[in-house]
Amino acid sequence: MAYKFVDNYRERGARKKLVAHLEGRGITDKNVLNAIGKVPRHFFFDETFWNQAYKDIAFPIGDGQTISQPYTVAYQSELLHIKKGDKVLEIGTGSGYQTCILMELGANVYTIERQESIYRHTIRVLPGMGYNANFFFGDGSKGIAEYAPYHKIIVTAGAPFVPEILLKQLKIGGILVIPVGDEHTQKMVTVIRVSETDYERIELDTFRFVPLVGDQAW
Repeated sequence: MAYKFVDNYRERGARKKLVAHLEGRGITDKNVLNAIGKVPRHFFFDETFWNQAYKDIAFPIGDGQTISQPYTVAYQSELLHIKKGDKVLEIGTGSGYQTCILMELGANVYTIERQESIYRHTIRVLPGMGYNANFFFGDGSKGIAEYAPYHKIIVTAGAPFVPEILLKQLKIGGILVIPVGDEHTQKMVTVIRVSETDYERIELDTFRFVPLVGDQAW
């Protein structure tokens, strides 16, 4: 992974093209597009692979994990309807790219990662880029109950079901975005907490995520 933080006109131009591409794919939230345009995605790549950083593809980051496809990051971010100051729980820090997008949107991010090597790497790299989230190491499928409730929860791995424990960590009026399905394909699901006991569930498009592993998942 790169620690050499160089962001010149070539990379900025590539981000501008990526933003235009995402608009063409149907992303309409200007705040999300602006965030994609600001975060230097190539910082999450070894310098050897910088030419891959602004393609709309997922890319391996080790330990069976990937940095998510920009369209997927934008899609999930748009569904969250982030407002400045929202307290957001991110399940699956991974590379930290989605974390940075959430912070650019004005969120106060609590993010948890279960792979220790990835966690150790991310807590070094993100602060060096100026992104100081609240980082946690552990089983994200159980959320982080001690800091609940959250305005928004985003799950960046495919789950076999919507964990009840995460729903209970949402504020009333809060939104959970999670891919649900089998280990190969998932439907993006938005859940809105309507009251203490009632939830509204909306199924959307099909995606393919790495599996969510943990006590409340695979």
